[in-house]
Amino acid sequence: MASTYTAKDITVLEGLEPVRKRPGMYIGGVGTSGLHHLVWEILDNAIDEAMNGFAGSIGVTLHEDGSSITIADDGRGIPVDPHPKTKQSALEVIFTVLHAGGKFEHASYKTAGGLHGVGASVVNALSKELVATVRREGATWEQRFRQGKPVGPVKKIGPARGTGTTVWFHPDPTIFPKIEFDAALLKERFF
Repeated sequence: MASTYTAKDITVLEGLEPVRKRPGMYIGGVGTSGLHHLVWEILDNAIDEAMNGFAGSIGVTLHEDGSSITIADDGRGIPVDPHPKTKQSALEVIFTVLHAGGKFEHASYKTAGGLHGVGASVVNALSKELVATVRREGATWEQRFRQGKPVGPVKKIGPARGTGTTVWFHPDPTIFPKIEFDAALLKERFF
């Protein structure tokens, strides 16, 4: 054991590194419960849109591989314009910055569940891949992430009818020992 303890012994983790190093602090562990917590966080965001009167439909799709899932709502769609402080797209900020979201002030949401500004970024950090697709302002926007980091900027990929947010993600097998979702557990939670 080292007898000296100085500033050089202090580790500074930035961005989403703390989530990847200590996932249990954010989702309770990397077992079945923690894995499914990823789904609940994204689902809570969709439910918040519905509970606040902005969405009327939420869909959850467990894909054939059993380890990727899509959650979609017809809410307002996550903003894609540049955030005034970071100058990054608000979509990128929400998925890459801890404690960034629209639920801290009461102007955007009257009620909210989940981790309040942590959930989407935690899911992103713990995913091998994540794709966020937003429909708003007559356009479809998309941003792709790998292990919590943007693969590129948010892109306008075409026209859109209506509004909403769709999140597809695949948990990172370097974090979770088992990445297959339990369909029965998901079904139990939904009904």
